[in-house]
Amino acid sequence: MRTKLQIFKVVAKHLSFTKAAEQLYLSQPAVSKAIKSLEEEFKTTLFVRKRNAIELTAEGKAFLIYTQKILSIYAEMDEQFTHKNEAFPEAIDMGVSTTLSDYVIPQVIAQFNLRFPKTKFSILAANTEHIEKLILDEEIHFGITEGNTNNNKLSYTKFLKDEIVLVTNATNTSVKENAIALKKLKDLPLVSRESGSGTREVIDSFLQQHQIKSIDRNILFNSTEAIKNFLYHSEHFALLSIHSVADDLKNNRLKIIDIKNFSIERWFYFVRRTGYLSKNIDYLERFIQNRNNF
Repeated sequence: MRTKLQIFKVVAKHLSFTKAAEQLYLSQPAVSKAIKSLEEEFKTTLFVRKRNAIELTAEGKAFLIYTQKILSIYAEMDEQFTHKNEAFPEAIDMGVSTTLSDYVIPQVIAQFNLRFPKTKFSILAANTEHIEKLILDEEIHFGITEGNTNNNKLSYTKFLKDEIVLVTNATNTSVKENAIALKKLKDLPLVSRESGSGTREVIDSFLQQHQIKSIDRNILFNSTEAIKNFLYHSEHFALLSIHSVADDLKNNRLKIIDIKNFSIERWFYFVRRTGYLSKNIDYLERFIQNRNNF
């Protein structure tokens, strides 16, 4: 049952049997069979199947809520009992994308440390290329990167979806209705990360794709924290990861300016060497995943 619920959750997340099969490393018939089994067992229809897409039914949406609760309980049981009498390795070396190393991973590792206080962590913030090289050279156990380069010597598992949002000082009233058309982006005074930044590359790729050729980047910084501190004291704008500004939005220091009908998205991936098996790393990945239900 647990496996079938996990399959259902991934299908509901992607609204695609094909994408779910890719993420789960299963065949599409196996995924379809699991969903059909759930529908028969609970005598309900979970998805409406269309020619090129699927959608959750009303019952499917309700079923997803229960599924998330049940899987969360399973995760708590794992943490309580699976490693009850086991010792975790003395040291874990991992490479992490800068955005995650600053705003997501520290709080997760702090929680993990409460359970395994003797495990020492060495966490390197770096770009995707550098992290992948360290994994291949066996200098670190695994990594979390901003992209999937499809290196066949590495195994990638989707971890966390990110959105790049346009933000400014919460008191800035220069944009009416807190929304702009994409073509107006070039008219805003933008603060930006330096060339070579992973976030900058995602933004530049998006702009190029939508034929936005010139942006007013009159100030560059080499860290997101520097950009945010600048925004607190100006009426400039910046395109930043939603995870990096979550606390600022809650505390009303920054606000989001909606780019009408467009969104800039990316995925973060767990990365390890192909064929590298480790129950402890599996457990650590699950622990991180379960603490980040984004």
